[in-house]
Amino acid sequence: MRDVLGPGTILGYCTNVHAGPTLEAVQANLATHAVAVREHLGLTSALGIGLWLAAPAARALRDPIALRRFADWLAARDLEVFTINGFPYGDFHEPVVKHRVYEPNWTRPERLAYTLDLLHVLAGLRPDGGEGSISTLPLGWPVAIDDDAATQAAAGALRTFTDEAARVELDTGRHIHLDLEPEPGCRLERSADVVAFFTDHLLAGVSNPARVLRHVQVCHDVCHAAVMFEPQADAIAAYAENGIAIGKVQLSSALRVPFEELDPAARRAALRSLREFAEDRYLHQTTRRHAGSGAPEFDEDLPDALAALGQRDPAGEWRVHFHVPLDAETLTPLATTQDDVRVCLERLRGGAVRHFEVETYAWNVLPPAWRPDDLAAGIARELAWVRDHATPVA
Repeated sequence: MRDVLGPGTILGYCTNVHAGPTLEAVQANLATHAVAVREHLGLTSALGIGLWLAAPAARALRDPIALRRFADWLAARDLEVFTINGFPYGDFHEPVVKHRVYEPNWTRPERLAYTLDLLHVLAGLRPDGGEGSISTLPLGWPVAIDDDAATQAAAGALRTFTDEAARVELDTGRHIHLDLEPEPGCRLERSADVVAFFTDHLLAGVSNPARVLRHVQVCHDVCHAAVMFEPQADAIAAYAENGIAIGKVQLSSALRVPFEELDPAARRAALRSLREFAEDRYLHQTTRRHAGSGAPEFDEDLPDALAALGQRDPAGEWRVHFHVPLDAETLTPLATTQDDVRVCLERLRGGAVRHFEVETYAWNVLPPAWRPDDLAAGIARELAWVRDHATPVA
């Protein structure tokens, strides 16, 4: 969906919502779901796709013949791949993912090799002179990147990516950038962490920082900032003030439970409902902030936060890293951080960011009452909500 969020912008949805680590599974999912999303929206032009490729599928597409066939297959179905989600390396839909989504991290050669595969795949799918974005994990989970040497190693791998991306642009005219995606609990979880990493590690001692900044940027995930209680405007401003481009925005909404605003009966009902979101596949980092307090308290996963609560009444406001449908202002009796999405869209409207991706990957693990009968229709409603709440700037 072009120009919905301003001239030159592309809006699409991320296909990491669909299971399948092989190229055959990817095509089957696109044929079943993405084509139906486009039909639900009544589009007469191509539907933007944020492609997720697990490592085996990415490697299969390094074959030039396979890549050409895939490009033709997409074009025949009016699907435009403009961005790739390069965060999950392996099977993102196995029964238990949790911390494994951060493996391999950016100190491991497998992560660089996988991302270079994605670079060449995306360059082959974008038009002449086109731009492409690849989101990636924010270095890794901190237990694996806990010292300066590991951080320097990750920075070195990212600079190696920069060298290859610059060569690809010189050869093809296609500008591909890798976008680090801050996430709660990770080595980079706030905009300040990203700025410090760029300043102290990625750009330190570099002879051509402009080239690095052209090919390594930021993926701003609205849900992640909201879970950290980081105001959208503050995060966006921090990147701009430090010369770091936002290459891609993931439009996503988190669970929000303002226990402090609820009466005792409503608190109990909200807690019962919240327990239904404590599922086994994904990590649902949870923060709690009390009125008048400073930094929020943090738990790695929602089940941990609930266990720590015990029999006590919940207090303050809780936010949970659970990507819920964008068009849902509430999941009664729970609230969402939809207002953060509105603020982000308004702040970036008509600006330099061109790639916007709806990323609600958790449809299939929502409590049964909130799962859609028709996944494609649910995704289409999200895209329509963004379209209807973001008037383009002339």
